[in-house]
Amino acid sequence: MERLKGKVAVITGGTGGIGFATANLFLEQGAKVVLVDRNGEAIEKTRAKLNNKNVSFFQADVSKKEDTIKFLNHSLKTFGKIDIFFANAGVEGVSSPISEYPEDVFDKVIAVNLKGVWLGCQHIIPKMEEGGSVIITSSVAGLKGFVGLGAYVATKHAVVGVMKVAAAENAIRKIRVNTIHPGPVDNDMMRRIESDMSPESPDAVKEGFTAAVPFGRYATSKEIGEMALFLASDESKYITGCTHLIDGGMLNA
Repeated sequence: MERLKGKVAVITGGTGGIGFATANLFLEQGAKVVLVDRNGEAIEKTRAKLNNKNVSFFQADVSKKEDTIKFLNHSLKTFGKIDIFFANAGVEGVSSPISEYPEDVFDKVIAVNLKGVWLGCQHIIPKMEEGGSVIITSSVAGLKGFVGLGAYVATKHAVVGVMKVAAAENAIRKIRVNTIHPGPVDNDMMRRIESDMSPESPDAVKEGFTAAVPFGRYATSKEIGEMALFLASDESKYITGCTHLIDGGMLNA
């Protein structure tokens, strides 16, 4: 079954765990994919892993307007249109109370996680095909506060607001806009968060997060990608302006 046959998707944060897993799923389901990432070395490693004629790569910083316009134009030039925009690029910042949070790190988290989504919606949505889908990666931290992760939590809440406005503004073109809210995912970002929260005992941090999930484990990147696939497909054509939890029951516990 090719659920995305004939569709073109742009994925930011394309070399990370969720981005890469989602790209694989989209390609398997017949899409053409543009993977955007700021890390050139990671792009080359991902290019070697995918080795697929239906994927194109572009190095860009999503927090910069000029870079956003460049990867937009690259996508249109390469594949002719955009049906799906997965705004997935994100950084976690550091673990620190608000009273001690470094301003430069705060600015970076805001720039990537919030401004990057804003610029993407501002420039890409107007060029998308009617009936397209925008998927924004938020987090359980976009629905609940977590001690020490103030900047990350602030941005993940903020993109929910961006999503709701974009959904309302673009409904006339049948472009749907939704956020996904993963709980802890078994990927490199969570390894960094665990180590940052407790450099001496990151495993204890992981055990604590795991204990907070009724399903008793972290999600896989592929499981998050499967949610993105559903929202990218025509199966979700009447769903917009919604927050979609994928957290193993974490926020219901």
